[in-house]
Amino acid sequence: MGDTMDDEDYIIAVDNLVKRYGEKPAIDGLSMRVKRGEMYAFLGPNGAGKTTTVRVLSTLTGFDSGTVFIDGHNITKEAKSAKAAIGVIQQQISLDKDLTVWENMMAHAMYQKIPKAERKQRIQDLAEYIGLGEYYNYKVDKLSGGWKKRVAIVCALVHKPKLLFLDEPTVGLDIQARRGLWDLLRKLNEDGMTIFLTTHYIEEAESLCNRVGFIEKGKIITEGTPEEMAAKIGKVTVEYFGTDRKTLYRYFQNREEADAFAKTLDDSYTVTVRRTNLEDSFVELTGNKIGDNGFMLGNKGKGMGSGMHKGGHM
Repeated sequence: MGDTMDDEDYIIAVDNLVKRYGEKPAIDGLSMRVKRGEMYAFLGPNGAGKTTTVRVLSTLTGFDSGTVFIDGHNITKEAKSAKAAIGVIQQQISLDKDLTVWENMMAHAMYQKIPKAERKQRIQDLAEYIGLGEYYNYKVDKLSGGWKKRVAIVCALVHKPKLLFLDEPTVGLDIQARRGLWDLLRKLNEDGMTIFLTTHYIEEAESLCNRVGFIEKGKIITEGTPEEMAAKIGKVTVEYFGTDRKTLYRYFQNREEADAFAKTLDDSYTVTVRRTNLEDSFVELTGNKIGDNGFMLGNKGKGMGSGMHKGGHM
């Protein structure tokens, strides 16, 4: 890709991106496209390259080689235009805890050089949209994690970007705050905002996103809609638990094949036939398994029972 990007359908276009720390590649030849209006997620374990990729795409850090276009602008040659299209919420929220919600939002509007005549109305409109109106005079330090995220979102949107990056947006939030933030992201996306998020929560990616990319060691292993990812291993899963206390999984492309296999299992097994989900796909396609604290790296199939593929259609 050269200095221009002709395809207006894509708000993010990346080719052969490489970012090294010393000799170690954090991003290793990554290429991808994100369409305007999508909600797209990078799903992967800690250390997979999710945060580094977001920092590069959002112009917060440099890279060694490759090309990145944001909203049609080469981020190395048209950095100002690219940045104007971007809002960013990092894992560590950059708010002044000693200022009120209103003061934080106003300070960010001034930093973004929003004209003085527009600042107040723009902040009020965003804050009401996101539900912050009653919290204007609260010190940020007194807010819960979920409300701090909402303040950060107003700050990130005050300059009217087309694309919002969120790096692990719900880490540290309780389930109620997490689901509240999901509802807000859906609302933003339905109103036209393109959203790119990173997560290691399977449920988050499956619930929110149009498309998901599995990333590991700085590379995209595979990507597609949650339904496409499941179909890559089989649309229907037979999950069965035996007297050896191992849960086994086999995947089939239709319910008839799955039911036929389930009937071959004797009464010693507890059997469930269900729709294949994104977690099944992640485990099967990347060789990682999900633990209580996110992802745990493991050998493909280990811990999931032997003979995972027998009888299924890949």
